[in-house]
Amino acid sequence: MSSLQVGLAIAGGLVLAGLVAHSTWMSRRAEPRRAVDESGEAKTTFEPIAMPGGGLGSGAVLSSANHLHDKRLRIDPLIDVVVPLALDHLVSGDAVLANLPHTRRVGTKPFLVEGRNDASGQWEQAEPGRRYNALQVAVQLANRKGALNEIEFSEFVMKAQAFADALGGSPEFPEMLHEVARARELDQFASEHDAQLSVCLRARGAAWSPGYIMQQAARQGFVAGAVPGRMVLPGSQPGMPVLSLSFDTQAALAEDPNEAAIFELALSLDAPHVPREEEPFARMGQVALALAQEMEGVVTDDRGNRLVNEAIEAIAIDLAQLYDELDAHDLSAGSPQARRLFS
Repeated sequence: MSSLQVGLAIAGGLVLAGLVAHSTWMSRRAEPRRAVDESGEAKTTFEPIAMPGGGLGSGAVLSSANHLHDKRLRIDPLIDVVVPLALDHLVSGDAVLANLPHTRRVGTKPFLVEGRNDASGQWEQAEPGRRYNALQVAVQLANRKGALNEIEFSEFVMKAQAFADALGGSPEFPEMLHEVARARELDQFASEHDAQLSVCLRARGAAWSPGYIMQQAARQGFVAGAVPGRMVLPGSQPGMPVLSLSFDTQAALAEDPNEAAIFELALSLDAPHVPREEEPFARMGQVALALAQEMEGVVTDDRGNRLVNEAIEAIAIDLAQLYDELDAHDLSAGSPQARRLFS
């Protein structure tokens, strides 16, 4: 073989090697970003995220926290139709619980029962072993599914009457048309003062794996939510997250959390559910920018338009006004009443 042939063979080999290297590089570039451990190795499994107080960032923990929060809810004439049940004898908590309706809903609204503790004089949800000298039942006037209507009010009356009869109580029902009118008025107010904000984080280049997203979100304080593909940023009060982060559920359920490719995720704020003291919109912006920098993404609205400072400032002003109006109507963001109304 001549020196020219040898040279061409070597050059051809180098070109081939270059093509293989370029192809490998392009293939790796197209792979979704993977979560890595402290040594720099890709992680294939994920441990529960430790939370303050020794809890774990899992759906079970969040469900428990929400349950504890719900138990503190109280019947409130501001957002409920309240019906007192006069009693001529003490009623045990066991009897109250045994005679509750099989379904604690009236149409799309919750059906509530409270008793006045004979020992403390405080109204509370019935508990076994306690005795009550008065009862009251209620149905919520409105929620995000709409206002209480005449059919739902009639269903409430039937359930409340059956419950009262079982315990020997005498209900005092308000006039239906008045309560339905109140429900429509409250629903109108809620519709005008609801705010569920969301921004998107879109990948500028390589896609993200679910594991990579969870790792980056965990560094910002997020913990696993109750459903796959959802994480939440805990607030200062148990069971009241400040923000939620969500991505494709099917990708989150993939057998290998490092293989599914995700090109966008959403950060959401349910404003009426979060106290203004948490500064949720400011934190939303901080988290979005931090994730965008770390994950090489761009922050946009739900239509794909990049968010500019002017738009962000306008939203902040509108949100502050919303908080003021909720405060003025005794429905402060994050309060039990607001969380029930905007649910």
